[in-house]
Amino acid sequence: MPTQQASSGFHIMAKPTGPICNLDCTYCFYLDKERLYPQTRNWAMPPDVLEAHIRQYIEANHRQREISFAWQGGEPTLLGVDFFRRVVELQKQYGGGRRIENAFQTNGVLLDDAWAEFLKENDFLVGISIDGPAHLHDPYRVDRGGQPTFARVMRGLEFLKKHEVRFNTITVVNAVNAPHPLEVYEFMKSLGSTFLQFIPLVERNDDGSMNEQSVPSLAWGQFLSAIFDAWVRADIGKIFVQLFDVALESWLFLPQSLCFFRETCGAALALEHNGDLYACDHFVTLDNRLGNIMDQPMATLTASALQKKFGDDKRDMLPEYCRKCDYRFACNGECPKNRFTKTPDGEDGLNYLCAGYKHFFGHIDPYMRYMAQQIMIKRPPAEIMEAIRAAEENQRAEL
Repeated sequence: MPTQQASSGFHIMAKPTGPICNLDCTYCFYLDKERLYPQTRNWAMPPDVLEAHIRQYIEANHRQREISFAWQGGEPTLLGVDFFRRVVELQKQYGGGRRIENAFQTNGVLLDDAWAEFLKENDFLVGISIDGPAHLHDPYRVDRGGQPTFARVMRGLEFLKKHEVRFNTITVVNAVNAPHPLEVYEFMKSLGSTFLQFIPLVERNDDGSMNEQSVPSLAWGQFLSAIFDAWVRADIGKIFVQLFDVALESWLFLPQSLCFFRETCGAALALEHNGDLYACDHFVTLDNRLGNIMDQPMATLTASALQKKFGDDKRDMLPEYCRKCDYRFACNGECPKNRFTKTPDGEDGLNYLCAGYKHFFGHIDPYMRYMAQQIMIKRPPAEIMEAIRAAEENQRAEL
């Protein structure tokens, strides 16, 4: 998943169960990471590694009043509630009175009253992975028996609602749900989600061809544009769509808070169950393993020459075609994992999603200019909704 920049300079996505999951989503890129650890039988993060992670991450953020931890998988609920009770104990032990925040991503299937009570009591922000209503969610999000999971995810979500746990929705945009942007958007709103993340599915087969489940590039841009049109007319200030918020940062010429769109990367790392630290969640490979936090502190590993080069390569290897693009300021070539196509003049390194982003950024440009101007003159950007309504009413009156 895309990761927001931490104020300390780096953010760690911890995977305390490694790639182990109770589901078998057909598009999941992380399940095959089991092959990195062929001797592993117990995938739970050992107590000493957990303690080292929490202590070192807090030490690296010692100047911050608020420190944010992220827990993902695999599926973290497989560890049970008691594992995360220990997480909270350690955070209090080493926190020095600082405010600690926890983001917890789950498929929701194992959530129950005990989980929801714990998450509420400790104010975890829960990200629920859901791709739309049943007919859009179930084709790819299946269990290990190939059975659909929608009903079980919804059951888990009801426990969160019952206990008033903060949650947002994380939607993988793929070949099935991409043609239905407004249906997906309205469904997420009907769940009570007020913060929506959309992540494009871009996966290749072993022979380098595109996996048929991937979202077509232009379809990605059209999906975002259709939702934007609904959002900008009625939902600003009520519904927060991560990609729209980050786009506005770009039009304000602020540093983007999302790693995908920053000029350089390398500040969003992945911590495996055994303490191995990798350059990025999407680059958990042997050649991007920085070391192990039981051997060297994570602050040292994140500042290594290897990681600096990894981050700088995003900028330094950007094709000339992208450097001249009108929307470089907003995109910066997006995530390096998607840069595997050729530019029109044959240069390597063009992002697969380029056509989609060009469509999207071109579509939102006049709206973003207006909202950025509003902010600069200290006016609410939500005033654009009334401006659009007035303009459309005038158009109708002229017909």
